Amino acid sequence: MTLLDWLLLSVALLLAGGLTLWLTRRATAAFRARMRRWARGTLRDFQARIARYKLVSRRAIHDELILDPVVVAAMREHVREHKLTELEVRVRVERYIDEILPFFNVLSYYRLGYNVAKATLNVLYKVTVDYQDESALEAIPRGDVVVYLMNHRSNADYVVVAFVLARGVAVSYAVGEWARVWPLETIFKSFGSYFVRRRYREPLYHAVLERYVQLITRNGVTQGLFPEGGLSRDGRFRPARIGLLDYIVGTLREPGFDRDIWFVPVALNYDRTLEDRVLIQECLDPALRLSRAQQARSVLAYVTLNAARFVAGRLKRYGRAAVNFGPPLSLRSWLAAQATDVLALPREERLPHVQRLADDAMERVRSVVPVTAVSLASAALLSFERHVVTLPELLARMSELRDRLLEVNAKVVRADRSIETTWENARRMFRMRRIVLVTGASVAIMPRQRPLLEYYANSIAHLLPERGEPRHRMTPAADRDESLHRLKEPGR
Repeated sequence: MTLLDWLLLSVALLLAGGLTLWLTRRATAAFRARMRRWARGTLRDFQARIARYKLVSRRAIHDELILDPVVVAAMREHVREHKLTELEVRVRVERYIDEILPFFNVLSYYRLGYNVAKATLNVLYKVTVDYQDESALEAIPRGDVVVYLMNHRSNADYVVVAFVLARGVAVSYAVGEWARVWPLETIFKSFGSYFVRRRYREPLYHAVLERYVQLITRNGVTQGLFPEGGLSRDGRFRPARIGLLDYIVGTLREPGFDRDIWFVPVALNYDRTLEDRVLIQECLDPALRLSRAQQARSVLAYVTLNAARFVAGRLKRYGRAAVNFGPPLSLRSWLAAQATDVLALPREERLPHVQRLADDAMERVRSVVPVTAVSLASAALLSFERHVVTLPELLARMSELRDRLLEVNAKVVRADRSIETTWENARRMFRMRRIVLVTGASVAIMPRQRPLLEYYANSIAHLLPERGEPRHRMTPAADRDESLHRLKEPGR
């Protein structure tokens, strides 16, 4: 080839490369424009409110955090205390930020997440939604910040609440490190969730986490928190933890932040909690606990059996997943009612006040826990303190408990139905799981299944208290069968 041929070939290659690059950029721009139009159309379809800050790039949020004065001061203190270089500490902070930050995607949340949640929940449950005071929720000013505080009974809570709220708002959850495995971490982050290390005490990490939580709160991001910090093992409410709540309260100290923060109580209950048998293992006597190998075999058998039932079209629903929203609590109003300026107190003196706030909020959640058919029937069965009861006795006790619950304004799911219908719904669940045996007019509790009944009865036990004892317990202590299997407090 001559020199001219080489020059012509080089020009042709350059033109081809330039054309390819131009076409690639045009195609990428067209694809991104199409995705943006699709995302805008999705938001219009769902009529959802999304804080603009959820759409800010991770790099911009990263830079804002790394230059934050509180984080910079924490980095200097870490350098001084641990005798590390500034570069080493900065790398550590970069790792924390990358771990915490989500990358919210509208299409991932509403097209993928919502449709998967809808399909899954329709297969597993019938979802019921109620409001104790819907007008109070609607009266929350549109510009204020909303934080949903929920009890934690199942890992399905994330899916249920996000599904219920999808038509109004996209919720950013605080997720524990249990989900930091592929692909869960990627999925949760694309849904806008941020990750939290539980029981990790390093001040530098908490400085980064605190400033991130205050950053998204200041910018109006709607959050969902589980103050209990983990799943209930015995069905009862766990004590509220206050770390994230204290960070959110601290947002009111930010200069120029003049909006209010509203805590909305959200109570969940199920006719069947997916993890119930695994959860109660911690509360059983050692002799009754399954080994890890037995648990693994049980989970494998459960998944295989239900997959086969689904393929064969014989998979049955697990009853109801009930969600109830309580009246919202204004943070500014709560602080104004305190005898001291809580925000001005040092951390050690402030935390007891924040604990009272958390306890107050969780009491609101406890008061609106939905009463499902299984929880009502479980409480009625256990109130007799014996293995076998007659069906007329059981129906009368269930009717009595329901009347008492309604007296205290408890949210009984489908209270308009007859007690016989409620029992029939519960009985189907009990029969599916071989918890009770119904023969004629007698109902017998299978001895080893009693702890499972306690788990569900405990979810509503606080609605019927009397000096620490359930009001429905009518059997004298001397007549109780002490050989019955019972749940114990976790850790004892």
